[in-house]
Amino acid sequence: MKCFVTGAAGFIGSNLIRELLAHGHRVKALLRPENNGRALAGLEFERVTGDVSDGAMLKREMAGCDWCFHAAASYHLWLHDYQSMYATNVDGTRNVIEAAGMAGCKRIVYTSTVGCIGLPQMLNGTAVPSDESATVPEVQLTSPYKRSKWQAEEVAARLARQGLPVIIVNPSAPIGPHDAKPTPTGRIIVDFLNRELPAYLDTGLNWIHVRDVAAGHILAAEKGRIGERYILGHAEGNWTMHETLTALEEITGIPSPKIQIPYWVALTLAHVNEGIASLTGTSPKAPLAGVRMARDKMWYNPAKAIRELGLPQTPPKQAFADAVAWFRANGYVKR
Repeated sequence: MKCFVTGAAGFIGSNLIRELLAHGHRVKALLRPENNGRALAGLEFERVTGDVSDGAMLKREMAGCDWCFHAAASYHLWLHDYQSMYATNVDGTRNVIEAAGMAGCKRIVYTSTVGCIGLPQMLNGTAVPSDESATVPEVQLTSPYKRSKWQAEEVAARLARQGLPVIIVNPSAPIGPHDAKPTPTGRIIVDFLNRELPAYLDTGLNWIHVRDVAAGHILAAEKGRIGERYILGHAEGNWTMHETLTALEEITGIPSPKIQIPYWVALTLAHVNEGIASLTGTSPKAPLAGVRMARDKMWYNPAKAIRELGLPQTPPKQAFADAVAWFRANGYVKR
């Protein structure tokens, strides 16, 4: 298949391109003019320069493509001005999917997030992982990022109802190699490796190897039902932060932090950090959006993707080991 990929230089996008090429597909990748393509060095693909705001360019460049993967997103937990985030995540999603439809793409896979799925419900004091049927109430859209991605998913779902061949995938917390930025989840590993993580919050995430997320995108194009959404997560990846840090200690030999910060303390510090950031323009170390998300166990049930798509299930500990090895090999760890 000839595949058009947006967000090609991102964490998921760069791994997706590697998986597509490994499966023998041809790739046409959208990169912004300022992006040097470092994350894709050595890969053979056709480069398109531009961004998701240009609908005419998208339609023109997608001509002849069989599949479209829309993985581009503005993923920030803090910005001075969030207007650009909404423009990319909401308007950009509409532009890409409509262009793919007009270009005749047979499958359009939209990369959403589990942040668009309702949080786990408590049953006898235990969090029950959510599945795709869990709607997210307004009160859980705790950041511009989550709000913009929720609006973008609504756009994708509406276009699917109008007849476009859209499948939605909702990755949980991917980790692994080629996290060049790094993402907020990758930053946890980098800070741990650099011994810059003195304490932690009592939270929980569903971890999945980024390679499995990339494979899940391809499987969604091959087997996914149009209009459906699929959680790309790991059935045994629902870990508390304490369990996560313990696994990192076992992998690296670096002692994990023993201090657990109360939520109210973290929230107070985040308010102070964002106040300073608004004056200096420097991103806060602990943004409010991240602290607010950490209040809940973000645990999810990927059974549907495993059953219908055959989503791979690389052990989460292997995903962490691969991420650690990549960060160490690529200069993210201070000597």
